[in-house]
Amino acid sequence: MIPFLDLKRINAQYRDELIEASTRVIDSGWYVQGEEVNAFEKEFADYCGTKYCVGVANGLDALILILRAYKQMGRFEVGDEVIVPANTYIASILAITQNQLKPVLVEPDEKTYNLSIKLLEQAITPQTKAIMAVHLYGQLADMKAINLIAKKYGLLVIEDSAQAHGASLDGRKAGNWGDASGFSFYPGKNLGALGDAGAVTTNDENLAMIIRAIGNYGSAKKYEHKFQGVNSRLDEIQAALLRVKLKYLNNEIKHRQEIAIAYTQGIKKDSLLMPILSSGRLERENIQNHVFHLFVIRCSERDKLQEYLTKNDIQTLIHYPIAAHRQKAYSEWGYLSFPLTEKIHQEVLSLPISPVLSLESRDEIIDVINKF
Repeated sequence: MIPFLDLKRINAQYRDELIEASTRVIDSGWYVQGEEVNAFEKEFADYCGTKYCVGVANGLDALILILRAYKQMGRFEVGDEVIVPANTYIASILAITQNQLKPVLVEPDEKTYNLSIKLLEQAITPQTKAIMAVHLYGQLADMKAINLIAKKYGLLVIEDSAQAHGASLDGRKAGNWGDASGFSFYPGKNLGALGDAGAVTTNDENLAMIIRAIGNYGSAKKYEHKFQGVNSRLDEIQAALLRVKLKYLNNEIKHRQEIAIAYTQGIKKDSLLMPILSSGRLERENIQNHVFHLFVIRCSERDKLQEYLTKNDIQTLIHYPIAAHRQKAYSEWGYLSFPLTEKIHQEVLSLPISPVLSLESRDEIIDVINKF
């Protein structure tokens, strides 16, 4: 069986370094908010090109804390609207509703699956206070256009960069396009910890300070609590492990991109819709804005294709089978209709792609799909 994602093999590449990093933390005697977290925050901020990085417990918390900090700063009131793609993972929307804000769902661009710029502007009302741009599957949303619209209407821009570590446009990386950005380091991400972990990047010193305090029981100074905070801190061992893996992220991204190019050039099935870059054709010269956390194709006979691939020992996944507005958690949205989003969720299929997928496995996948 060709696995969808072999995390054991991915981490085995750096086993000695990961053990050394873990041992360093164990032997230090300091396990929360220590030197490893401080070092990773600086290194990841430098990588993204931002002034600040605040480590948190996970990617959902990163988004929740951004919105909560802005509420603390007076930028949001209960019931204010945040525009978000209808076809995102539910975490984007949970972060909004957890802060008693109103998600305004917008259909995506049919080619890139990211926010439709035309529909985005149409969705703005006097209650709109922010745009959450999700870099779905690893491709940057059209941040130039989004920022122009945000400036026109005086809106905050929050990036959901959970799938886009390292994606860049004009030399500017995900996490450095909006007012703030939330990252997930869930083990399956392009930059994955060996457990839950997350971070916020921003160039706003005050925002970073408030997020750090809220995530530390509302405290910037021990036993003094300025905010009604929570416990959401990046673990010291996870920070040490992430420091190891960050060094290899760019090389792993290049391998993913080479697989994506091979898939696009090698799969010759008119019935399949391949990923399309916002910058045009999927070629080496213009691929940097997509880091292929996922390689997602569309097929009107998706379930038959998945069953066929399974029988041929190729594991695939569906990201995501049920749209957020069709989830029981948001049953009050049952009346909403987003035809394109619903069609996408019925047709998408994610092929294996990872930094350890061999050329032989890649070519086998291409060959098997071409015989479907």
